[in-house]
Amino acid sequence: MKHHHIGSLAVVAAMLPLTFAVAQQTDLSSINAGYKDPNLQVEVWVDRLESEGREVFDFREEIIASTGLEPGQDVADVGAGTGLFQPLLAAAVGSEGTVYAVDIVPRFIEHIRTQAAERNLTQITAILGDDRSTGLPASSVDVAFVCDTYHHFEDYEAMLASIHEALRPGGKLVIVDYERREPRLDHIRADKDQFTAEIEANGFRFTEEIFIDGMEQSFIRHFERM
Repeated sequence: MKHHHIGSLAVVAAMLPLTFAVAQQTDLSSINAGYKDPNLQVEVWVDRLESEGREVFDFREEIIASTGLEPGQDVADVGAGTGLFQPLLAAAVGSEGTVYAVDIVPRFIEHIRTQAAERNLTQITAILGDDRSTGLPASSVDVAFVCDTYHHFEDYEAMLASIHEALRPGGKLVIVDYERREPRLDHIRADKDQFTAEIEANGFRFTEEIFIDGMEQSFIRHFERM
């Protein structure tokens, strides 16, 4: 096992067992109901998703640093929500790179476009996806970043296939999601090992897990497109 250090990050290479227990299938038909509300108020979600005390907000800079993004790369934020990570992703890839902000909520997409224009972040392109597809062009990105979104995939196999198609050969998939602990996170259908097994079964290789000091509610795992 090898260790790398990036600032306060400890990157630990890990391997999963060859076998895993398959958890009982969970009905995901209602998990995105709140986002599909035609009367959705973006401001309410900005307050909810971009506030202190939400772990991925508090550690947003460290999370983006852990992706290893480089200037000139193209990255997709799949499940971009209110656009929390867009300025940081834009800074990471620079003016020569591209940030695709993907979400299934039209009002989030409009909000991201408005914010990008106001901040003159011309490298950001917002894309309206759906429950089965990112809407990204084939071989368009070097990195797919999926934060607090994988457990929302109603058809994870279709979404992984879409991400796989969008990534260039050898591209990276970064998953940030909740550690499943009962009962607080009983809406998370499985733990990180099952998520990893699902991802590996759909064209990816698990490469490493990232640990950020003080970040306890969520995990970060990296995968390579095969």
